[in-house]
Amino acid sequence: MTALPEERFPSRRSRTGPSLCHDGAFVERPLTMREVTEDDLPELVRVDQEAFPDDPYPYFVLRQLCDLHGDCLLVLEDGKSLHGYVLYVTTRDGYRSWIVSLGVTRDQRGRGLGRRLMLEVLRRLRGEDVREVRLTVEPANAAAIMLYRSLGFSSDEGVRHDYFGPGEDRLIMTLGL
Repeated sequence: MTALPEERFPSRRSRTGPSLCHDGAFVERPLTMREVTEDDLPELVRVDQEAFPDDPYPYFVLRQLCDLHGDCLLVLEDGKSLHGYVLYVTTRDGYRSWIVSLGVTRDQRGRGLGRRLMLEVLRRLRGEDVREVRLTVEPANAAAIMLYRSLGFSSDEGVRHDYFGPGEDRLIMTLGL
């Protein structure tokens, strides 16, 4: 597999997100990427519910994921609100990592936040000498599939039927690092 070409994106600041001023006008606020904190849980739940309205994680699951994998759960925030997150988990042997979830709020979609989150994860995983990254995506989610392919992921395994239960098919995508 082809490795992702090195791209330089600041890991702490880049694009901005709109925020409403007191006079009703929108201003751009810088977005900061950082690891999740316990204080972020209500906002994280909101982002997840907005990103995945048909099947969001329950609060207790996000709570446990924060406790167990908080250093691998990155968020993008503008100082007031979260606008996206990514969770990745690496296998015990360090060979493979899975992107467990990537979510961006509706108002921020199409602005490159998902790409920014994924690039930071891939940068971190390369630094940890992870050899392969995998993820699953709903086969009908063309925007996500296009993002992952643009990052070098392939879908050689194809669709796994009933991956998350009856009728919950997923496309398995892989990137060699």
